[in-house]
Amino acid sequence: MKSKIFLYLFVFALLLALFQFVTGNNMQEALTTDVNQLQTEVEELKDSLQTMHLKVLDMQYFTLENNDDALAYYDHLNLENPSLYIQDKLLETNEKSGDNPLIPYEGMESDFKINKIKVLNHKWILADFSDGKYWGDLIIRYELKDDLSVDFTLAEHLLYAPQNY
Repeated sequence: MKSKIFLYLFVFALLLALFQFVTGNNMQEALTTDVNQLQTEVEELKDSLQTMHLKVLDMQYFTLENNDDALAYYDHLNLENPSLYIQDKLLETNEKSGDNPLIPYEGMESDFKINKIKVLNHKWILADFSDGKYWGDLIIRYELKDDLSVDFTLAEHLLYAPQNY
């Protein structure tokens, strides 16, 4: 009787060990598959990040910050960030009541104001304007003077047709 109990105990322990072995192998395979999948995803994300980095560099090509020849015009002014200074001066034109004086259209829903600004070089600015429903683009010629005043002159303008969705 005692030997049968030890035999059953031995068989039970053997089955338990076999179960642990199979379960461990299955978990190891699942983890290996997950790691391989995550490594593939990381590689894809690195490629995507590299692509986005190249797009950002391409978009920054036409900016005052990345144009050393244009920045040389402002070396004597001791401005830390000429582009930001010019943007601030252009946004000050929004503070007047009514439409922005640089925008040649009358606001239909409210007053037209300049929203987004991109200083292209030491002479030109690309700007976006809107009244909340209608919008357009401006090309503005500017001159930053030695007394740090800025003269803005509208070069081109475009008002988009309203989109009915």
